Amino acid sequence: MTGRVFSKLLFSFLLVLCIGTATLDFSLRRIVQHSLYTEAEESLTGKARLLALALDRALPAGRARRPGSPGFELVPPAVSQADPLQAFASAQSLAAETRISILDPYGTMLADSAGERGYQMAWAPEISAVRSGIAGVYAASGGMNAPSGMDVRDGILYVAVPAEGLILRLGYPLRTVDQTLHLLRRDLLIASLLALCFATLTASFLANRVAIRLQRIVKFANRIAAGELSARVEEGKLDEISEVAHALDATAAKLEASFKELESSRHQLAALLDSMQQAVVGITPLSQITWSNSVMQRISPGVMRVGRPLVECVRDPDVLACVEAALRRRELGRGRATSFMPGRVFEVTAAPMPGDGAVVVLYDVTDLERAEKMRRDFVANVSHELRTPLTSISGYVDTVLEGEAGLSAQGREFLAIVLRNATRMNRLTEDLLALANVEAGDYRIQPQRIRAHALIEDAIESLGGMAMDSGVAVEMADAPETFVLADLDALTQVFANLIENAMKYGRAGGRVRVGAREPGARPNVEGAGQVEFFVQDFGPGIASEHLGRIFERFYRVDKARSRDSGGTGLGLAIAKHIVLAHGGTIWVESELGAGATFVFTLPVAPPLHKLDRLPAAAVATN
Repeated sequence: MTGRVFSKLLFSFLLVLCIGTATLDFSLRRIVQHSLYTEAEESLTGKARLLALALDRALPAGRARRPGSPGFELVPPAVSQADPLQAFASAQSLAAETRISILDPYGTMLADSAGERGYQMAWAPEISAVRSGIAGVYAASGGMNAPSGMDVRDGILYVAVPAEGLILRLGYPLRTVDQTLHLLRRDLLIASLLALCFATLTASFLANRVAIRLQRIVKFANRIAAGELSARVEEGKLDEISEVAHALDATAAKLEASFKELESSRHQLAALLDSMQQAVVGITPLSQITWSNSVMQRISPGVMRVGRPLVECVRDPDVLACVEAALRRRELGRGRATSFMPGRVFEVTAAPMPGDGAVVVLYDVTDLERAEKMRRDFVANVSHELRTPLTSISGYVDTVLEGEAGLSAQGREFLAIVLRNATRMNRLTEDLLALANVEAGDYRIQPQRIRAHALIEDAIESLGGMAMDSGVAVEMADAPETFVLADLDALTQVFANLIENAMKYGRAGGRVRVGAREPGARPNVEGAGQVEFFVQDFGPGIASEHLGRIFERFYRVDKARSRDSGGTGLGLAIAKHIVLAHGGTIWVESELGAGATFVFTLPVAPPLHKLDRLPAAAVATN
């Protein structure tokens, strides 16, 4: 690059110098040449006029008149008169250092300092001008090197003037002028060459300095591109190049500071990721590994290498499905990986990163799963063991109350309390067993096609006795004839829990509405392929701080009132798991003083020819 810049700058300098020198030489030569020719013409004209006066005095008086004057006679002179003219021409030629010719009015040469006579010169421009009677100095243009207005023929400048009926012509050789011009050209050429050499050296020095400075900037840019952000140009305050260098130094300083901050942030992020208990791995848009934390390296040593395709490192289809959802559909992918590491269970979350790529987080839930299973097994075992003594207690107490007529009123009251609490404990154990059953990993439902309207009718009919005992009217709202996929027994339990809950907590409203609707019937609701079922009461409602936890086990909005009503706190949790097992969702909508509405969804049943292809739905755990 230095050579190219140096050559361009040097060539530019030399071109400007050559053009300037050539222009100066040409102009100066023209000015000097014009000045010399003009001086020669003026000198020769002055000499011609003086010699014309001298010739008038040398001729006899009344010899002739001027051409064009009255009485001018074109009479050839006598031969005897030529000798004085010849003598005059020869004598004055030596004195004036010019060639002198004397011609008659017809242009015939009478005398000449070179000894020539009799030549007809009427064709010469200067002679023609004098013969036409024009006063002054007359010279015709025609010389190759003479200025405009001069007649130069064969290197001689001619000037003709009238001289008392004759014509006096002077010819001045221009050898002296040409010699002077030659010397001038030579001196100008030498001076121009010397100036060009000096200018070339100066231009070369300046161009080399500029090229070296530019080369320093190029080296600086290459060092920055190579990652050496501490590089600087360090130019002094000289010119525009220095300003560019200072701007580049400032930019490099800002880049260095920014990269240091980014590097610090990267190290902090790496430390944060390494301190996490979850395994984290970054994926490119082409599903290649970009980085992974220490936990991922520990659970899969030597496998997670940067640049390697994820499909070569992970064989679990659930992990790959989550990554596919994050990369292709740009949505959050969730799943459970059971074959990523033998004997371990991972919760998988794949999230798309801003721009491109995705980040995958694997959380080891093996211990949680084991503890949850132990809890479910413990609850199921305890509940199962409690069923027999509770049944025995209830049976014996009921027998005593029915068979012993001699019991006191206080004894009957105590036995009634025992029977009521035993019955409640028996219901609690039944609900615990039901909850443990629906939360178990092997829980399966048997979905079948059933109309939404018929499903609600069957649920209300099966709970008719409970409604009569509670004094709360159960009303059926509108319901579509759409077919849904539902396990009839499981959904009957869901409706029973929700309606019973509505009767207990919405008793003040006096009625409960049960119905279904298409999601499109509600504004701003998306749910194509599903049907919404709802159970609505008109009681006091539920405060907003309880809505998020209402489906938790044993969670009570009003604990004292719940115990009085005989609730176990497990009905809504059981309903939630059954709905999730059907592939639906459940939630509650409520405001204080406006009652509560429990809503759950069920999938729309596919056509009959596709129904046999569907696998049995498995329970979904939270």
